[in-house]
Amino acid sequence: MNILCVIPARYASTRLPGKPLADIAGKPMICRVYDRAVQAACVSEVVVATDDSRVKQAVEAHGGRAMMTAKDHPTGTDRLAEVAAAYPAVDLIINVQGDEPLLEPAVIDQLAAAFDGDEELSMATVMTEMTDVQEQANPNNVKVVTDKQGYALYFSRSLLPYPRYQKGVPVYKHIGIYAYRRNFLLKYAAMPPTPLEETEALEQLRALENGYRIKVIKTEHRFVGVDTAEDLALVNKIYQQGDFK
Repeated sequence: MNILCVIPARYASTRLPGKPLADIAGKPMICRVYDRAVQAACVSEVVVATDDSRVKQAVEAHGGRAMMTAKDHPTGTDRLAEVAAAYPAVDLIINVQGDEPLLEPAVIDQLAAAFDGDEELSMATVMTEMTDVQEQANPNNVKVVTDKQGYALYFSRSLLPYPRYQKGVPVYKHIGIYAYRRNFLLKYAAMPPTPLEETEALEQLRALENGYRIKVIKTEHRFVGVDTAEDLALVNKIYQQGDFK
């Protein structure tokens, strides 16, 4: 299977301007994410999709591949679809967020493996268990519930499921890493926004509202996305103390 990993990287950020080029232990963050993604065994190629020439130059100076995309894409899915259209030979596209410098390459391989022998599967993503009550209550942490076969029933910014009765059901945080069959991605990006998607501001609900199934892979790996200066300081500390390369 020909698998392309795409890392969208917009330069603008409300809380952390120029976020893709933020320094993490001597390298721009986008290059740290790139280095993690290329370690996935399943990936044929990794490309950064950006709207800013400074990000493109940083990636290429690092030895990576980058593609300029339109600045006016309304969603990340639209940016991803622009890249997909330029790679007609690709079977599967894996979307890795450009602010996940602690990405575990094995998670990319897990996502790709979900499509093996399942021609009906169009889309897959990742979840990890949350145990901290404050983390569960934070609307920035998207929650997901699945059926017994591991397919998403719903995603929400609200606590999900609501524990009216304590039955020991865990709360799972949705991790914004996706895998799509290329043809489905192009179709999905062309669909108009849906009511639940617009209400929750969650693009993945568009797929569910249109009747498509999303496989959700459970992982024990922890993720620290970089949205603030505090997140950046934490990730720098992890890099300086750990074995990330």
